[in-house]
Amino acid sequence: MINGQKVVVVLPAYNAAKTIKQTYDEIDTSLVDEVILVDDASKDDTVAAARAAGITHIIRHEKNKGYGGNQKTCYRTALATGADIIVMLHPDYQYTPALIAPMVSLISNKVYPVVLGSRILGMGALKGGMPFYKYVFNRLLTATQNLLMRQKLSEYHTGYRAYHKDVLLSVPFDSNSDDFVFDNELLAQIFYRGYEIAEITCPTRYFEEASSINFRRSTIYGLGVLRVSLQYALQKTGLFKFRLFDFKNSN
Repeated sequence: MINGQKVVVVLPAYNAAKTIKQTYDEIDTSLVDEVILVDDASKDDTVAAARAAGITHIIRHEKNKGYGGNQKTCYRTALATGADIIVMLHPDYQYTPALIAPMVSLISNKVYPVVLGSRILGMGALKGGMPFYKYVFNRLLTATQNLLMRQKLSEYHTGYRAYHKDVLLSVPFDSNSDDFVFDNELLAQIFYRGYEIAEITCPTRYFEEASSINFRRSTIYGLGVLRVSLQYALQKTGLFKFRLFDFKNSN
């Protein structure tokens, strides 16, 4: 808990058996009130490894719902537990849990309602071993998004994010994609709502067990991201309306 606000960390997991203990062991449980792991029908022993690591709040999807579908369960569950601040952290040990404290501090002190852990600020991505082609792809995609959405983020594609509950309750994230583009749809909704987003430099690690998507999925993801950014730009003109920004049925 921080400043009287309940902190919940959610771990959207898929085949994370080899890295879940390292990730969980570095979460500051004096600050974090609850850790929720949602296993998206992993093919390995993620659930058993999570239990062995000491995680008690575990949800397992019987069928794979996709990265976005996993996050939906994560956020719904966290909100149901009374969370004030929700931190989404990939359990593949690519991002350091040590940044949870500064991220939630910014939110609990009402400096920003959303904080992203950026791999791009400070050259953390390349130093951590991000493949150069992925770095270039990330930079080009982010530059295009910033141009279309009139924002200045260093990265839209991080798997390390913290939200105040009011942000998640104000946008219809349940209607978003169940695939990887979910993250970008959520950021577009947050910007459209008028919230400001902070970024904090995040060192990252790239190794065999760290999550990644292949070239075909990356291409599909990139096209989806461009679609979302273009929809945002057109919606802002007032001449077009997209279901993504229909907030009548917010959570």
